Amino acid sequence: MAPMTRRTLLQYGITATALAQTPPPPLSLEEHGPLVIERARPGKPHTGKVLAAIQPHSDDIPIFAAGTCFKLMDEGYTGVLIRVTNDDMAGPGGIAQTVTANERDNFAVARVMGMKQVFDLNYNNHTMDNIARSELRARFIFLFRLLRVDTVITYDPWGHYEENPDHYVTSACVEAAAWMAAGSKDYPEHFAAGLKPKSITEKYYFGRFQQRVNRIVDITSTVERKVDANLENIAQGPAGHNGVRLRDRLAREGKKLDLLPADDRTANRNYIREFVLARDRETGRRHGIEYAEQFHYIGPEESRVEQYIRRNAK
Repeated sequence: MAPMTRRTLLQYGITATALAQTPPPPLSLEEHGPLVIERARPGKPHTGKVLAAIQPHSDDIPIFAAGTCFKLMDEGYTGVLIRVTNDDMAGPGGIAQTVTANERDNFAVARVMGMKQVFDLNYNNHTMDNIARSELRARFIFLFRLLRVDTVITYDPWGHYEENPDHYVTSACVEAAAWMAAGSKDYPEHFAAGLKPKSITEKYYFGRFQQRVNRIVDITSTVERKVDANLENIAQGPAGHNGVRLRDRLAREGKKLDLLPADDRTANRNYIREFVLARDRETGRRHGIEYAEQFHYIGPEESRVEQYIRRNAK
């Protein structure tokens, strides 16, 4: 072995230092599966399943997930709509008028979307970071067991840069409740009342801003019905009657857009299609689809034991 010189000692030290400072490989971002394009399926493959669409506010599901809800219900799901707040900070007039207008809109959205049931949990708007999360979680667990929910659609509890406390508190409580609802010891009074544990097997999480997306849902076949749902959000949100409002504002300024004709309903629909669905159009374009919604999707986990048995049992 050659003698260790000062130069080789320095080289060895530099190499060892570089190895020590080499960062570990990044964690896998495919824990919940790689990117999948989900398209419409023929027939009713989801017959017997229940979908819970959960929104803090009356316009959340229409904006971010109505196309997917329509698709899943076309395929056999029974839908229920759960609104968590009373939307008292977003709408016309005084607080009483605002609450009433949003309640009316929420029921109209549910009707257009074909939801079987609607539940309003009636928390105050913009203050959900001040509630007892264990209470909201327990209410979700009760509803998941009562309604025998299989799949939830809501905000992503791990979405980045979310400003609204109603969004991140709701989604965190949904995530915990979806896990706990399957347990046999949490809330034994539920079982005394005749309820049973219920596993949530699929979760579709949407986000307003950055999130880890692994599911693109083709909503091209349901996009016109998504427009219908967004038409019903009159009290708040980017849709509703905003086409007519813009047309009338431009008329006062001596301007007009061909996009916004004299017929009010057509003007509102065109406005929604052009502006409210711009995100869906851009998401679809990136994947060769006309319109698409994006989610972080968590599906059913298959037991490693069962996988092993299937491969090896004789």
